Amino acid sequence: MRLTRDALHGKAQTVLGLVDPAQLGSTLMHEHLLWDIRTPAMRAEQDQGPEITLCNCYEISYGRKRAPRNFRLSCEATAADEVRLMAAAGGRTIVELSSGGLDPRPNGLAAIARDAGVHVVMGCGHYVDEYQPAANRLRTSENFATEMVDQIQIGAWNSDVRAGIIGEIGCQAPWTKLEQCVMAGALLAMEQTGAAVNVHPGRDPDQPQQVADFVRAHGANPGRVIISHIDRTIFDEARLLRLADAGVVIEFDLFGREQSYYGASDIDMPNDAVRLRMIRALIMRGHLDRVVISHDICHRTRLTRWGGHGYAHIFANVLPMMLRRGFTSAEVEAIMVGNPRRLLTFI
Repeated sequence: MRLTRDALHGKAQTVLGLVDPAQLGSTLMHEHLLWDIRTPAMRAEQDQGPEITLCNCYEISYGRKRAPRNFRLSCEATAADEVRLMAAAGGRTIVELSSGGLDPRPNGLAAIARDAGVHVVMGCGHYVDEYQPAANRLRTSENFATEMVDQIQIGAWNSDVRAGIIGEIGCQAPWTKLEQCVMAGALLAMEQTGAAVNVHPGRDPDQPQQVADFVRAHGANPGRVIISHIDRTIFDEARLLRLADAGVVIEFDLFGREQSYYGASDIDMPNDAVRLRMIRALIMRGHLDRVVISHDICHRTRLTRWGGHGYAHIFANVLPMMLRRGFTSAEVEAIMVGNPRRLLTFI
């Protein structure tokens, strides 16, 4: 059965159905519960590396030991155990953004939500160019939009589980024609459904601004577009403030990654304290309503079972640090509850 836009209006949509947005509570806006982020070439390899243990998890996290199995998790029971730790620490909702190409598993997410007793909001659409099937190059932005609308209103990936947000929509630098076509489709689907869009930007400090300019050029509402991974992309305050001034939502979603090493590109990753300083700069600029945070867990070594911080880290460690460092309770509430609630409510 197709849900109309009127049926969605004013509601949030979890993998278990529509809810009053007031029920969402404290929300992690960008996570993965079941995922496969291996490249197509990595998936074809026979050797997936060693089993992950407490004796080698640091070597794997630091890039000293190759372990493709670190990039994949399909066990619902393990995911549910990890999510329960978040719930015990005060978390209520997780936005799961394993879009097309990252092995999305809608029924598995529904099982985790039931088992762990939390809300899970699922994304839809497609990840970066390399992860998309060749047939996607023959499609139009209107065709992609129709697919995403159906994923929200009918069900996603051969299931009757419906998405509650669009994304993460994959981009890279330089931005490919296919990725721009999918992005245009996502903006059309946003207009037709009232859902928000989450964007995975390329690893270039100017690429998030390209996305914001693209949104404006297509006449879409930038306040409904979330730019992910800012904490591995923009490192200077001028760029950060210019991006927020463009009206998009800024997502710091690598909380818990406290080491400077970042295997995907040659950058110095910030730690959580630096992330909080960047958020403070945005608040001082008047952009409290444009900030959301998360962990973007998509490696086993970031889960507690394999020696990592897990989904509870923000609740157990970051929020207390925010209060110690002068963030008000109202600011924390806006970042963890108010802003996510607004973005996850269909308009």
